Amino acid sequence: MARVSDAKERLIEAVIELIWTGSYGSTSVDSICERAGVKKGSFYHFFESKTALALAGIEFAWEGHRAELDGIFSPVRPPLERLSLCLKNLVDEQESQMKKHGHVLGCPVHSLGAEISTLDEGLRKKLQEILAQYVCYYESAIRDANTQGLIDTPDAAATARVVFAYTEGVLGHARIWNDLRRLDELEAGLFAILGFAPKS
Repeated sequence: MARVSDAKERLIEAVIELIWTGSYGSTSVDSICERAGVKKGSFYHFFESKTALALAGIEFAWEGHRAELDGIFSPVRPPLERLSLCLKNLVDEQESQMKKHGHVLGCPVHSLGAEISTLDEGLRKKLQEILAQYVCYYESAIRDANTQGLIDTPDAAATARVVFAYTEGVLGHARIWNDLRRLDELEAGLFAILGFAPKS
């Protein structure tokens, strides 16, 4: 059984994994406690509900991923290289999860959002907040690429939303087909949207 000092962390890690590999609806408090190795009493000591834990898990996972994105999208890196590196990081993560779980998992935020968007306002708003922050990373790279004359996209914000929707759509297809090959042309498609033709 988990020590009291790390029970909260274990619960957070458990809910993230269970929701990503399954669904929010299929994840029960009992299954979370079992995966975390804590008793139900400990669960309710830290969280008043599954929703409260899910919110904590989403925030925890995003903080970790945002730290990665800060490095990937550093302004000292060429703007289009930022986008390429972001996609590589995304594909690497999907490959890692495929090896671990035997399935393409796609984006946890979009998968959860598609499931609960009409059912839980609190979770929906948190996911919207995270997605808006994520798009800002794309926007900064696209704006810099436009300023440098690499692409012609004067409305960086609108283009970033399109590019982000495209990448998440490809991830969703990879999850539905359970096929990592759906990600093979991810970068080419993104650059096509931007009107950029990399030199061969």
